[in-house]
Amino acid sequence: MMQKKAESVKEFVERIDAAKKKNPKDLSSDQDLTIAIMNLISIEEHLIFSGAKTGKSSFYDLVQEVRELRKNLMLKIIPSYEGEVWCISKHLLASSMRLMEVGTKQQSMGRKEEAYQLFNQAYELYCLFWGLNMNLVNIDGAEWKEDSLEKVQEEVKQIKASVIPVQEEKVADNSMFGKLKSVIRKAVDCCIE
Repeated sequence: MMQKKAESVKEFVERIDAAKKKNPKDLSSDQDLTIAIMNLISIEEHLIFSGAKTGKSSFYDLVQEVRELRKNLMLKIIPSYEGEVWCISKHLLASSMRLMEVGTKQQSMGRKEEAYQLFNQAYELYCLFWGLNMNLVNIDGAEWKEDSLEKVQEEVKQIKASVIPVQEEKVADNSMFGKLKSVIRKAVDCCIE
């Protein structure tokens, strides 16, 4: 079902409020939960690498327990999904976490501009996670397409058109990621108690 684009910030906020009433998730708690999930994904990776580096299978044995915990926590945020949204969501969170870590390393080496770019990319992926899981990104009719430059460019245009635009707010970045960041900034505010 294609969602009509919001014509104003007021209409968009009304939609968010209506969505919260239909699905009364505590988005600030859910945001904290996503950070926990990111760390659990990281723990899974570190256990596997530690097992390989040390030759101790006890590290490998812990992976399943951590994975089960991570899966159960993901169900709190993504109770139902279609296609590979579950896997896409997990990889968006994992990639976001890794970009943050690489960014902090760049920052500690004095490469601030590179760090800032990585932090921004991490946040874009995080916003894409929320956009996907709050149904702000319309994926109806998505299908596999051959990789030709023209087809990929057209697909990008369609994806950008499916993101709910916020027209009254000044958005410096008018890309899909820029629009999602603007939306998520309003909808997922960890400081609201």
